[in-house]
Amino acid sequence: MSTNPAAPVQKFTPAPARSRFARFFRASRGDSPFKRLLIHLTLILACVIAVYPVLRVVSVSLRPGDRLLSTSLAIIPPDATLDNYLTVLLEKDFLLWVWNSLLVTVATALIGVALASTAAYAFSRWRFRGRTAGLIFLLSTQMIPAAMLMVPLFILAVRLNLVGTYRGLVLAYSVTSIPFSIWILKGYYDTIPIDLEEAALIDGANRLEAFWRIVLPLSTPALAIVFLFNFMTAWNDYLLARVFVANATSIWTWPLGLQLLQGQFTTAWGQFAAASIMVMMPVVALFLYSTRYLISGLTIGSVKG
Repeated sequence: MSTNPAAPVQKFTPAPARSRFARFFRASRGDSPFKRLLIHLTLILACVIAVYPVLRVVSVSLRPGDRLLSTSLAIIPPDATLDNYLTVLLEKDFLLWVWNSLLVTVATALIGVALASTAAYAFSRWRFRGRTAGLIFLLSTQMIPAAMLMVPLFILAVRLNLVGTYRGLVLAYSVTSIPFSIWILKGYYDTIPIDLEEAALIDGANRLEAFWRIVLPLSTPALAIVFLFNFMTAWNDYLLARVFVANATSIWTWPLGLQLLQGQFTTAWGQFAAASIMVMMPVVALFLYSTRYLISGLTIGSVKG
C-alpha cells in the first residue's frame, strides 16, 4: 500500500486593501443597506465638492459692487442683487460676444463631426498603404503644444486673407480638434459588427447608404462625444481667438470680451462672475440634452451567432 506525499499546505494571503475596497464597492444583488448608504454618501460628498466652487462664483455675482472676499459663507448674500447681470447684459456687448462664440463653435463642431466621421470610417474599414502611419501621425499631432501652432496657423491665415474673419477662426479650431476626433470615432467604428453593413450591401444598398443608414445611427454616442469635444474646444479657447481676431472687435468671442472687465489696477469681479455664470449655461444645457445619446452598447443583440 503506497501513500502519496502530503500536499503542500497553502498559506492564506490576505487580499490587498485596494482590492478589498474595490470589491466592497462592486455592485451586486445582495448589497446591504449600509453599503448602499455609504456609496450614496460618498457620491453626495463628491458632488458637493465639485459644485461648491460654482456656488461661490454665484455668490460673488450676487454681491453689490466688486466685493470678492467676504467673511460670510452664505451662498446668497443678505444684500443680494442682480445689478451685475443687468450691467453685463445691457451696458456691455455680452450678447454679441456670446452670439459670435455660438456661430464659431457650432460651425467648428459640425465641420469636425462631418470630416472626422468619414475619415475615421475609412481608417476603420479599409486597409491601405500608409494607414498605420497616418493614424500615428494624427495621434502625434496631439502632442504638439497649442502655442507652437500659433505661428504656422497665423502665417497660413495671413496668406489666405482669413485674419479677422469667422472662417479663419473656424478653420483654426477644426484643424486642432479633428485628429483626436478621428481616433475617437475610429475606435467606436471598430466595435460595430461589419455583418450589419454586409447585410445592407446584400439587400442592394451601396457603401455610402450603408454608412449613412447603418453606421452613423449606431455611432450616435460617439458622434455626440465628438460634437461636445469640438464644441468645448472652440467655446473655451482664448489663445487662438486672441491671435486671429484681436483687432476685429465686432467678431470677438466671449473669452476676449470678458477681458475688458479686467483692468490694469481694478477688476469688476461681480460682473466677471455674472458673465461667467451666463456663459456656462449654454454648455450645461447642451450637455444635459446630449446625455440621452451618450449610451453605449446600441449594437448588443443586433447580430446573432
